Amino acid sequence: MAATSPISASTIDAIKEKARRLGIYSMMSTTAAGSGHPTSCLSCAELMAGVFFYAMKFDPQNPNSPDGDRFVLSKGHAAPILYAALAEAGVFPLSRIMTLRQLSSELEGHPTPLIPGVDAATGSLGQGLSVGAGLAIGAKLDSSSTRVYVLTGDGELAEGQVWEAAEFSGHYKLENLTVIADINALGQSEPTMYQHDMEIYRRKFESEGFDVQVIDGHDVAAVLAALDHAKSVKGRPQAIVARTIKGHGVSFLAGKEHWHGKALSKDELGKALAEVGTVAPIPPDPGKSYARTSLPEPPDFPAPAAPDYKAGATVATREAYGYALKRLGAVNKHIVAISGDVKNSTFSEIFGDAYPDHFFQGYIAEQNMVSVGVGLAARGRVPFIDTFACFLSRAFDEVRMAAISRSNIKLCGSHCGVSIGEDGPSQMALEDLAMFRAVNGSIVLYPSDAVSAERLTEFAAHAEGITYIRTSRPKTVILYSIDEKFPVPGFKVLRRSDNDRATIIGAGITLHEALKAADQLKGQGIAVRVIDLYCVKPLDGAALAAEVKATGGRLVTVEDHFDEGGIGEAVLAALLDAGSAPSKVRRLAVRGMPHSGKPDELVDKFGISARHIVDAVKEIGS
Repeated sequence: MAATSPISASTIDAIKEKARRLGIYSMMSTTAAGSGHPTSCLSCAELMAGVFFYAMKFDPQNPNSPDGDRFVLSKGHAAPILYAALAEAGVFPLSRIMTLRQLSSELEGHPTPLIPGVDAATGSLGQGLSVGAGLAIGAKLDSSSTRVYVLTGDGELAEGQVWEAAEFSGHYKLENLTVIADINALGQSEPTMYQHDMEIYRRKFESEGFDVQVIDGHDVAAVLAALDHAKSVKGRPQAIVARTIKGHGVSFLAGKEHWHGKALSKDELGKALAEVGTVAPIPPDPGKSYARTSLPEPPDFPAPAAPDYKAGATVATREAYGYALKRLGAVNKHIVAISGDVKNSTFSEIFGDAYPDHFFQGYIAEQNMVSVGVGLAARGRVPFIDTFACFLSRAFDEVRMAAISRSNIKLCGSHCGVSIGEDGPSQMALEDLAMFRAVNGSIVLYPSDAVSAERLTEFAAHAEGITYIRTSRPKTVILYSIDEKFPVPGFKVLRRSDNDRATIIGAGITLHEALKAADQLKGQGIAVRVIDLYCVKPLDGAALAAEVKATGGRLVTVEDHFDEGGIGEAVLAALLDAGSAPSKVRRLAVRGMPHSGKPDELVDKFGISARHIVDAVKEIGS
C-alpha cells in the first residue's frame, strides 16, 4: 500500500478553523430557525471539514458534476452542518443558511436533492450507505474517478439496512466508497447500543470486507490521515470509525443527554460562542432561491425492437418483463437491473445474461436494493429493480424516500395476488397497489398480457418518478397485436356494443376472468363492456366515466388484490372526481386471509373468477 505524504501544520490549522466555523454556523442557523440538531452537527464538524475542504474533489460552481466526488449525509438530521459546508465552499452565500427550515427556503430540516450538491433525500435513517453504494457503482459504470463519501451516525447503525449495504459494498469491492461513522454514543432518547465500544464497530465493518480505521474524530490530523489512507486502499470499501462527542466544544452540551434535536436559545448561543469564538456577522439574506432547477431525467433512446409474440400464445407477464429489459438494453446503455435473488422468477436474468456488466444481484436485501437504485438514478442510470411484489412492502420507506428524492427508479413486483397458487399468503402481494398508489407522483402499471407488459416496461424507461410494474405468475393468452400502443394514462376497451348493460373493469389475471365472464353472459343474451385498466395510476376519470355512463352507470370492478386501496377504490375516486358517480357498483376483490391452493381454486374461492363476475353483473343489470 502506498505511503501517504505528511500533512502540513498549516493544512491542519486551516481545517481546524473550517470545523470551528461549521460548528458555529450550525448553532446560529438552528437558533434562528428555533429548531434543529446542533449537537449532532458539533460531533461531526471536524469530519465534515476534512471531507469537504481536504479530501473531496468538489466544484462549487457545479456541485452535482458527474466528474466530482459525491457526499451523502446519511445522518440527515445534521443537515445544518451540510448546508454550512456548502455555503463555506461557495455553493450559495452564508446568508442563505439563516433561512434554515423556512417555508420559502430550499434548506429544509433534512436534505433533499433540491439543494445543490445533494443527490438523495435523507433523514429516514439507515439509507445513506445504500445510496452511496449506488453512486459508487454508477461511477464505475461511467469509468469515472469519482469517490463517494457517506457520513453515518451511530444511532442509525442499529438499522439493518446499513449492514445490507455494507455486505453489498464489500461483495462488489467498491473501492471508491468511504463510509465515515460518527460514533458520538448518544441517541435521541438515551445512549446508543454500543456507546463508545469502537472495537465492535471495527469488527462489524471488517466482517463485511471493509478496510477499517478507528480514530479520534476530533483530532484533525487523524481525520486527514485517515482520509488519505482511504484513498490509497484498493479492492475494497473503507470505513473510518470516528470516536466523537455529541455537542463537542461547548461545555454545557458536550456528552450531555437530552439535547438531541434542541436548538439553543439566543442566550445559550451567546454562552456557546463565548467558548468557541465568533465569526464575522452574517448579512441578511436577500431571499434569492438556490434550489436546483433541474434534476436527473431518464435519457432518451431509440425505440427497441418490437415484441415478437404470436397471436394466441400464452406467456406470463413476468417473463415478458425480462424480454423487454433485454430489448431496452440493446438501445439504451443506461439501463441497469437489480434483482432480489429472484432473477429466475422475475425473468430479469434474460437481461442479465445479455448484459452482465449492467446487472447486479441484490440478494435478499430489498431495502438496500431500492436505495442503491436511487444512487444509480442520481448518476443518470435507469435502474429497474425487481422482486416478488409482496417483498417490496419491506422497502416501502425506501420507496417513499425515493419519491422525496425525485428519483427515477422503476420497480417490478411479480407473483401478485392469490393467483400465484400453492405458495400461500406469505408470498401473495395483496397490498402492493394500495402501497404504490399512495406514493406521491407515482405511476402504477398492471399489464395483462406479454405485449402490454413489454410496452409498459418500455414506457417505464422513459418515465420520470417512481414507476411500479405489477406482473403475474400464471401464463396468460396474448390479447394485443405487437404494434398496439399503451399511452399513460389510459385503458383499453376489449368488449363493446351499443347494448352493453354494465362495465367490467379488471387488470392482470382478472381481465382474463372478465373476458370469460363476458363470453358467458353473451351466451345468455347479456352484453357487457370490458375494460383493461393497464394503468392504475394516473387514471383518466373523464374517459372512464364516459364508458360507465354508456352502460347505464352500472359498474363491476374485479382485482386480485385486497379491497382496500386497490383498483375498485381507484376507479370510484376517479369517477367521483370527474363528477360522474356510478348508479350501481359491485367491487370484487380478495376478502379474508388466503390459503394455499391451485390458482384457479383460489381465484374462484376468493370471489374474483368469471363465475362471480357473471353473478355481479346480473345483480346490478336491471
